[in-house]
Amino acid sequence: MSSYGGWKPYVPVAARRKKAEQLVATAIKAGKVLSPIAPYRGAIAKTFWGKAWCDNLEHYSDYASRLPRGRTYVRNGSVIDLQITAGRIRAQVMGSSLYEIEIDVVACPKKQWRALSAECASSIDSMVELLQGKLSAAVMGRICKPGTGLFPAPKEIKLSCNCLDWAAMCKHVAAVLYGVGTRLDQQPELLFALRGVDPAELVNSTGATLSGAGAVPVSGKVLDNAVLGDVFGIDIDTETFADAPPVRGKRTRKAAISQTVTTSRSTTPKSATKGKVAAQGTKPSAAALKKPKRKTDPDASKASGPVASPKPAARAPATPKSAKRRG
Repeated sequence: MSSYGGWKPYVPVAARRKKAEQLVATAIKAGKVLSPIAPYRGAIAKTFWGKAWCDNLEHYSDYASRLPRGRTYVRNGSVIDLQITAGRIRAQVMGSSLYEIEIDVVACPKKQWRALSAECASSIDSMVELLQGKLSAAVMGRICKPGTGLFPAPKEIKLSCNCLDWAAMCKHVAAVLYGVGTRLDQQPELLFALRGVDPAELVNSTGATLSGAGAVPVSGKVLDNAVLGDVFGIDIDTETFADAPPVRGKRTRKAAISQTVTTSRSTTPKSATKGKVAAQGTKPSAAALKKPKRKTDPDASKASGPVASPKPAARAPATPKSAKRRG
């Protein structure tokens, strides 16, 4: 194909995609590791961090008129390789030829990062919350704030492509920048690596305790024996609780104490004799609880021990009034 004015002729999308697939296959056979953006339809990015990256780019007027040219390139699979490391993005884009793109990103200034960490760390309890973007609108707005947030400003980005386009942001560079948004959908941690910061510094230092990594607190409070005695109106022996049965299954110590108190109340003395037995902490023998047999001997009343009270004597029939008068 001939060129016009130094520009290479337009290559249809289907032809570019086929050529890109051939180059990827060749590179893999040669032992090279490529990380392409697979063809897709719909929105450029779908998760919080991917959308936030694209929104930040489109927010700056420097890029507004140039970015749309790269959307079709990234959607149709023209970005055959995209590598994101600390402070640098390297990519290969298939156009009329294979182009090499390099984008340098300045590390987040330390003063800016410290201020961001100080303002947000108290509201972020886990790394999962941070990477999934499941934070309050106020926190995420602060992180994504243009100029003072985590995303780079245009002055912090240096663009380079070996195509013939004189503009700093050609359609190949625009495709790569949108490709970064797509990549952040799967690997949001790459944004922190690109900016040279540690995401753990945004997480609250107490987050480990809140997530259950620390010691597990004892559930419920155990009342003092004296307090329990005041509640139930009884005297509680501390040795009784020492002999309380061990807690098994889902029973708590509170339930075991409650059972012990109930047992103590059931053995509270009702008479002097029973009180003496309960105080000794021993169970009455069967012989002591057995009732004595009733004796027929008339002298049984003189015998020691409990005797059944005799039945009341039958009342004599009343004397008729007429008989009294005669007498």
